[in-house]
Amino acid sequence: MPAPTRRTFLALGALTGLQLLCGCTDDHPAKPAQSPAADPDRPLRLRQLAATDALLARYDAALAAPGADPGKLGDLRADVVQHREALARTLPSASPSPSASPPPSSPSASPSAATAADLAAAEQRTAALRLADLAAASPDLARTLASVAASGAAHAAALGDTTASAAPSPSPSPSASASAPAVPAADTAALQAALAAEHAAVYGYGVVGAFLPAGPQREDARATYAAHQARRDAWQRVLATGGASPTAAAPGYRLPFPVKDAATAVQLAAHLETQLTAAYADLAAAPTYRDQAAAALRDCTLRAAHWGADLPALPGLSAEQ
Repeated sequence: MPAPTRRTFLALGALTGLQLLCGCTDDHPAKPAQSPAADPDRPLRLRQLAATDALLARYDAALAAPGADPGKLGDLRADVVQHREALARTLPSASPSPSASPPPSSPSASPSAATAADLAAAEQRTAALRLADLAAASPDLARTLASVAASGAAHAAALGDTTASAAPSPSPSPSASASAPAVPAADTAALQAALAAEHAAVYGYGVVGAFLPAGPQREDARATYAAHQARRDAWQRVLATGGASPTAAAPGYRLPFPVKDAATAVQLAAHLETQLTAAYADLAAAPTYRDQAAAALRDCTLRAAHWGADLPALPGLSAEQ
């Protein structure tokens, strides 16, 4: 028997590799493809979709009533449609999203079908349901729920609910003590980003207040400045007592545009709050700080609306999220 040549070894190697790639050996048949893992968020998403559909039905009833403002209610309804799409993103079998266009009004509809107060109360109840599922949600869904809840609070305020108005007063802030637990390493970056955003907000509101004349707006800016100081200090304590070194404030910050008068000062305030929503939406993914992050996201969303910001349907989230 002649000795095997180098070419023979190469041919055998190529054949073996081909068999492995194709999975076509006689002794080891190919395994069937595994089904994708079940979505652990599915029950939460389905419950949130049901609540969203109920809210959309209330908007449809309100829009069908005589005297309804189709512009305002239609815009709010369009936001709720986007909320539904975000909540159903990983549910291909979910029922299709309702039309983004509101139904035509009906002159024969009952005037008591729904009122602005009814809608505001429904928005508040639905926002509370979003927050009730926050702890059990995955990080991605938690961010969505916190954003949708903040949007719902802003809707309630737009519909005249004074309990949801953005009265710029210090909000409940995270507490810390000498025995506070260590900050989880996975959450440190998001917490530091929130602190850095608060540093920038404190600096920015110093500029805002300098350009506002004495009166209600200036008092609003002063109260909001104090609120951001309180939240900044609270995050610093959480980081310091949790074993992390808090991000220090910069010596100065570049403004996004020149501030020359009261009008541009108000624009800066709206910009600051809008920027903060992104930091708190990210922090809402952190299990340890979800409640505080969701509350801060709500506060910033309401303040942004208070200062006249054109808020997206999902505050703090990009179009891809």
